[in-house]
Amino acid sequence: MDEIRSSRSLAASVAALGIAQIISWGSLFYTIAVLGPALATAAGVGEIALFASFSAGLVVSGLLAPMVGQRIDTHGGRSVLSGGSVLAAIACAALALVQGPVSMLVAWLLAGVAMAATLYDPAFATLNDIAGPHYRRAVTALTLFGGLASTVFWPLSHLLLERVGLRETFAIYAVVHVVVCLPLHWWCVPARSPRVAVAGANRTAAGPALHAQRAFLWLATALALVSLVASGISAHLIGLLTASGIGLGDAVFIGAMFGPMQVAGRVMEFTFARRIGPIAAGYLAFAAMAVSLVVLAVQNGVYALALLFVLGYGWSNGVLTIVRGTVPAELFGREGYGALLGRLALPQVISRALAPAAVAGILVVDPSRFATLATFVVCGVLACVAYRRAIVAARRGKEVEVSR
Repeated sequence: MDEIRSSRSLAASVAALGIAQIISWGSLFYTIAVLGPALATAAGVGEIALFASFSAGLVVSGLLAPMVGQRIDTHGGRSVLSGGSVLAAIACAALALVQGPVSMLVAWLLAGVAMAATLYDPAFATLNDIAGPHYRRAVTALTLFGGLASTVFWPLSHLLLERVGLRETFAIYAVVHVVVCLPLHWWCVPARSPRVAVAGANRTAAGPALHAQRAFLWLATALALVSLVASGISAHLIGLLTASGIGLGDAVFIGAMFGPMQVAGRVMEFTFARRIGPIAAGYLAFAAMAVSLVVLAVQNGVYALALLFVLGYGWSNGVLTIVRGTVPAELFGREGYGALLGRLALPQVISRALAPAAVAGILVVDPSRFATLATFVVCGVLACVAYRRAIVAARRGKEVEVSR
């Protein structure tokens, strides 16, 4: 009976966190795609200034991630996520009141602080605290919710922009964070007493510690490369496809398949989680990503190949989000997990923030798109290599620890 109650409590927490993830991702991260042009007009700035401010917010989010993770390790996720909802409401209100470039920058910096306390990494760290042996399935279920954020908020933002206007849309989002996300985080995430946090990647003996550090650096590199590719692809996929000879309508349709394939990958992971471990799932996802990037590089305007790319890439990206939340636990343990995820998040977020501008710079001097596509392929292959090196280093560390 106690186990049934515990299972129901966890399911309620995952559902609450999932709904909050949809709202947080949708209002803080995805809105720029739809509301960005109107926001730039309201602030009297160009597209470069708009995305520079947004990128600055992402960098702030990455810089704060380790501290947020440490806070969750010591105090639990309830207060962090609830505080993040309040900050998200303030950020949305600030975006609603934007009058110029300075106020726009401040608003996106506030949004970056809110993202650090509300998106996947703090939610993963919270699940680590409350899910016990069901952690992997809880993470997968949470990402199924998160995968719906753009599907819900892109059309919602477009509808609200047309019906009520830019400022009113952000004001509505601010209210939603207070009325929906804050109660969900406060009432559905269990509270607990503070405790001393332990760094997840630390080991007491010198040999294991050295291997753990190497494993951490390799894994951080692999995930940062994935984040760089994902951000660059998201920002420039339509342009790359049309430049290869695919019509705009077909390119938009192909790009729209990305979201459903992410969800499909997560559903498959949830379904077959008992048959394949997190590390093996990571190997499959990294390999699928690299192969799909090769397909993108050679598709040369062939519709079937472009569709094959997005099917493979969307699937791999969906699974890699779960890998990001589960594989570190396999390699380093779950003590001090919030701080560990925060440290891993820092290079990922910075890569995500810088990738669109970096790829745009390559495109300026690469009209053939060959160098751009080759860069994506190289990043995909290097990510596979780095992931493999991380697994090998972690296993060697465990072997040294056992031999002692």
